[in-house]
Amino acid sequence: MAGQSNHELSLFSAEELEFIAEDEIVDIVPNLKMGPLNFISGDFGPFKPQIVTQVPLWLAIALKKRGKCSIHPPQWMSVEKLSQVLETERDSQEMSDQLPFHYVEISRLLFDHARDNIPNLYMVRSLIEDIRNVRFHKVETDFDVNAITRIHDSLTFLGAT
Repeated sequence: MAGQSNHELSLFSAEELEFIAEDEIVDIVPNLKMGPLNFISGDFGPFKPQIVTQVPLWLAIALKKRGKCSIHPPQWMSVEKLSQVLETERDSQEMSDQLPFHYVEISRLLFDHARDNIPNLYMVRSLIEDIRNVRFHKVETDFDVNAITRIHDSLTFLGAT
C-alpha cells in the first residue's frame, strides 16, 4: 500500500534516522545573549537576541524547549516550494532532489517541537505527506515493473513445455 513501509526491512530504525536528521543545520532567532557553544561537531554562536544564528536541529530543539529561541523552518518547508516539488514529483518518473534526504524526519521534528514557528502548518504537513506518498508509489510501481520484467525474462528461458 502507498505510504507504508516495513520497518523490519529498514537499515536504520525510525529513531536512528531521526537522530541522524538532527544534525541538519537550521536558522534560529535567539532571545538571549550567550557566547559560542563548543561541541565535538563544531562551534555554534555567539547568540545575540534577534540575530539569526545557524545551529544543528538538535540544539535548536533544545533551546526552543527552554524558551530561548524560535526556529526558522528551512526554505524548502514553504507552501510554495513544497507545491512546486509535488508538481515535479507527479510529472516525472525520477525523484526530485529539491528536498533534503531526511525531509520526513526533519519536518516531523519541527512539527513536534516548533509548530508555532511554521506558517501554514497544516498545508505544509499535507504537502509533505503527499510528496511522500507519490514517492512511495513511484518505488512500488518501479519495483512491480522490474519484478515483472525479471520474471518474464526468466520464463523466456524455460521453454514452451
